[in-house]
Amino acid sequence: MLYYLHLLKEKWDYLDILNLFQYQTVRAAGAALTAFLLSVGFGNYTILKLTALKIGQPIRTKEEVHRLAELHGMKTGTPTMGGILIVSTILISCLLWARITNPFIQTLLFVTIGMGLLGFADDYKKVTKKNSKGVSGRMKLIVQFVVAVIAVGYLYWLPETSAYIRQLWLPSIKFPVIHDMGLFTLLLLPIVIIGASNAVNLTDGLDGLATGCTITTGMAFSGLAYLAGHQVLAQKYLFVPFHPAAGEVSIYCSALVGAALGFLWYNCHPARMFMGDTGSLSIGGILGMIAISCKQEFLLAIVGFVFVMEAGSVMLQVASYKLTGKRIFRMTPIHHHFELEGWEENKVINRFWIISIIAAMVGLMTLKIR
Repeated sequence: MLYYLHLLKEKWDYLDILNLFQYQTVRAAGAALTAFLLSVGFGNYTILKLTALKIGQPIRTKEEVHRLAELHGMKTGTPTMGGILIVSTILISCLLWARITNPFIQTLLFVTIGMGLLGFADDYKKVTKKNSKGVSGRMKLIVQFVVAVIAVGYLYWLPETSAYIRQLWLPSIKFPVIHDMGLFTLLLLPIVIIGASNAVNLTDGLDGLATGCTITTGMAFSGLAYLAGHQVLAQKYLFVPFHPAAGEVSIYCSALVGAALGFLWYNCHPARMFMGDTGSLSIGGILGMIAISCKQEFLLAIVGFVFVMEAGSVMLQVASYKLTGKRIFRMTPIHHHFELEGWEENKVINRFWIISIIAAMVGLMTLKIR
């Protein structure tokens, strides 16, 4: 919306300052600041409202895992569904600062709302039934797949993005390894969105853990998105995927970072509010869609290594137990393993944040390894 203010300078010369609104860097900073201020400003109201509605976090019972119930028992009743705050501030910020006519922004908005509604339904079911079970896993995957396929399909059949979205790039390779994936695009790319959505969901188990990792991943992809929309840097210097509309995604990334920073104000240990599936499923979907928009789907696994590590630990645990009858970890996702090993919650969170920062730096380093 604010982007179009720069057109006023054509009528009145003294409004030259409005020319700033056409620059993506200025609007990205504005989006981050707007989302942050909205999150911090409405955080207490959200907490009070969720508390009044008795939307508290259900904790796994002692029958499910005795030790974990002891460690997290004090969190019972802490307001959940705080992801409403994250999703709403991202949407408001992007409506203000991003160009809504941009196809990548449109798909990001769709994925945010779609995954957010799924997470809301999941959280609501958990809260009303007073247990840790929500929407069934099968139904959750079906809805995620439908949302992801619609988003990818829109870019797949849209003439201006079709050729770009069908390419397959790998980190540190100058050219696409596949120039046209064809219909395989509609299978591979939705898997990226679904995988990212569930990985963030699994990571959201300790105060501020998923939020902090979201910030580092979002900041890294804000830079990647800007590069993807800059023809000189992308095609003549770094040899990374380029599309003239991709740079606008940096504004969405910045809004995500700002919203997460503001939410972390209340979500850091000891958390006063949890994001719930409303936040985690939508954030994961956003990150997956951002990676697709930049054509850096595989780089997401590096930059978002903590999310991959969390999801990978669950898959390894399940596979090991089914094949050998033995567990690799004391409990998964892996952050619970370290808790049961005796690490304090803050130590687990801080060290995972450190890993996330290092992963983001390694991911950005691959831009120069060609």
